[in-house]
Amino acid sequence: MSEMISGAEGLIKSLLSEGVDMVFGYPGGAIISVYDKLFDYQDKIRHILVRHEQGAIHAAQGYARITGRPGVVIVTSGPGAANVVTGLSDALMDSTPLVVISGQVASAFLGTDAFQETDVVAMTQQITKWAIQIRRPEDIPDAVARAFYIASTGRPGPVVLDIAKDAQIGMMEWQHKTCDYIRSYNPMPHVDSADVLEVAELLNNAKHPLILSGHGVAISNAEEELLQIAQTADIPVAATLLGLSTINSDVPQYKGMLGMHGNIGPNIATNKADVILALGMRFDDRVTGDAKKYALAPKIIHVDIDPSELNKNIKVFKAINADAKSFLSSLALFIKPNKHDEWNKLFEQCDKVEYDEVIMPEVHPNSGKMKMGEVVNAVTKAAGKGAVCVTDVGQNQMFASRYFKYSAPKSFISSGGLGTMGFGLPAAIGASMGAPDRTICLFVGDGGLQMTIQELGTIMEHGAKVKIVLLNNNFLGNVRQWQTLFFHSRYSQTHMLNPDFVALAAAYAIPGEDVTSREDLPAAIDRMLSHDGTYLLNVDIDASDMIFPMIPAGGTVDNIMLNENKKFSL
Repeated sequence: MSEMISGAEGLIKSLLSEGVDMVFGYPGGAIISVYDKLFDYQDKIRHILVRHEQGAIHAAQGYARITGRPGVVIVTSGPGAANVVTGLSDALMDSTPLVVISGQVASAFLGTDAFQETDVVAMTQQITKWAIQIRRPEDIPDAVARAFYIASTGRPGPVVLDIAKDAQIGMMEWQHKTCDYIRSYNPMPHVDSADVLEVAELLNNAKHPLILSGHGVAISNAEEELLQIAQTADIPVAATLLGLSTINSDVPQYKGMLGMHGNIGPNIATNKADVILALGMRFDDRVTGDAKKYALAPKIIHVDIDPSELNKNIKVFKAINADAKSFLSSLALFIKPNKHDEWNKLFEQCDKVEYDEVIMPEVHPNSGKMKMGEVVNAVTKAAGKGAVCVTDVGQNQMFASRYFKYSAPKSFISSGGLGTMGFGLPAAIGASMGAPDRTICLFVGDGGLQMTIQELGTIMEHGAKVKIVLLNNNFLGNVRQWQTLFFHSRYSQTHMLNPDFVALAAAYAIPGEDVTSREDLPAAIDRMLSHDGTYLLNVDIDASDMIFPMIPAGGTVDNIMLNENKKFSL
């Protein structure tokens, strides 16, 4: 005879069946039955009590991004569920697998405006892969199994299970459920051999080939296949923001980052290549600029597991609905050894201009207050191989993405599509929980840090190890830059009066120090990295520092600013 248990316990046992050993959450009345039962399973599931539900979902994102496994969040109804909406939107845009479990009022009270009732399913359907309300305890095991299957297969994303109180406390006959098939859902499309052969012929015969590596390469764990093809055929590789660390920074074929603040060579090359292989990327407007003037000459082959992305933003020569790893594994068999010395000279020329005009003044300034680029460069050199770069959003994000060096997969975690300030600190906590043996370096601005600064309490309680590099310019730096360049230096509501961050960290038993001169920076970084736990460096940054190169919004990849007054030209 099967075991009779409560729906709440059925939920916990279902999570265990999916291999869950850590959840992020915050209790409340509508989910208290689940938390009561979780008490009995503390030896099997570690619960990380955050200080705000937004912190829970961003931490789960960091955990998912570094482990490749779905992050799990448990929150209560009403405001608890509403507080994860930003994270759900972020996870959907960045293809992050999450299973979010929200409590809900009892079925009899649905639609009555009961205390802390919110229509969670209606609220989240547009920002999830699947959202369902569960009103019967016997439906919980099947719903959990389907949730993990949907969240982690195909193009990953967030799923919401909204569980009514009576489903939590009602009794059910426990039966383990698995899910590996859903009718009309095809998460792993077939790789057509004819497509593989056609692409191989195009690349083998190309004079100026270019690979664009997106987040889909990381999600499918296709880094080795990408490297093999790039090295065999000597094909330059450029990465999107979330494609960073899909190829090591020191590989000769890696040419840098695409986009508004990307490297000059990759951006210029998109209009000079004859064949472009775009892998697991969306052709986001921050990559393309003016889409009507983007990559007009090349034959673009776009490979993406999500068919809705194909021919959506950029009309391509060949659209292939496929998983990046499956496709590249087949393609590698037909790629011929090659050299593209002349083509690589374009990147060398671009790199020289960028080094002289942008990198040298930023990384090695002669005088004045510290620059963000020099700080990031100093940290990545000291941190060494295997370190993970987590960022918040803004100038800190762009400087970190440009100057951090990547030597291992899954080494860059940031909010890409949604650009969520406040993402950085909780995401770094989740990354630390998911990969406790890796060095987690968080680059954050004073604005973004204060959006989720309460999560220092989560670090204090649960012992995450995060190296917090606060690039503090007392401004909302990215907005200030736009105000400088495009709004006649009218700094409307971008200056910030900040607290004593080191004293604030100390209140949470987190050591730290103020760094006000570049002479003190190396020793401070060493103290931070050698400390066995979280450490805060509050670095005094030049408020006038701006992130370049820059393609103005709506501009073209050929319209690159080197600084306030100078544009790129070969």
